[in-house]
Amino acid sequence: MMTHFRRRTPAFVATALLASLTLVGAVPAQADSSLAPASPARAEASARSMPEPVDAAAARALLAELTVADEVTPPGYSRSKFPHWITQSGTCDTREVTLKRDGQDVQQDAQCRAVSGTWYSEYDAATWTVASDLDIDHMVPLKEAWKSGAADWPTSQRREFANDLTLPQIIAVTDNVNQAKGDKDPGKWVPPLASYHCTYGRAWIQVKHHYNLTTDPAEKTALTGMLNTCS
Repeated sequence: MMTHFRRRTPAFVATALLASLTLVGAVPAQADSSLAPASPARAEASARSMPEPVDAAAARALLAELTVADEVTPPGYSRSKFPHWITQSGTCDTREVTLKRDGQDVQQDAQCRAVSGTWYSEYDAATWTVASDLDIDHMVPLKEAWKSGAADWPTSQRREFANDLTLPQIIAVTDNVNQAKGDKDPGKWVPPLASYHCTYGRAWIQVKHHYNLTTDPAEKTALTGMLNTCS
């Protein structure tokens, strides 16, 4: 997650101009995608999103297996204890691989930095055309993992967790939305886009179960509610 916080107003432009104009900022989307057809940008970007989480039935079974424990914060937490954005291949680190995966028509320079493309943020239905408007979010935040059992892990396991592209754990989303999330669990924060709550809950549960992390009572209640939104 990035630490800057910017105020900006997405530019409202007509769809017919998208192919001919270079945009700076965001192309606004519907407040809730469940109320409108998916745009071509969204459909394309979603096809390149994080791995699909387990279905609702499987997520309910996994949630029932999670250990419920009151949340505590062991001393000594630091993001540096979760080596992240490691090199995945060549000059490409986890952040740049995620930007490429989650975007449409992403162009990269010789250092693998995304210099153009279009990204749909699943958390808030915003579409962006500048990579700096996105954060790479850990579905289960690093500090949340620390409080849920990762404090006892070796560094190698924390590195795996912080760069795991095989599970629904890492996703490119609007930076300000990600900063609002911080290290909060679903008992304290959920994505503003209600139609994404089902996917978010399923992903969170799958990651926590895979890594044998605990859940606190309020978090479990919130996750149960999120699964209840699944059709």
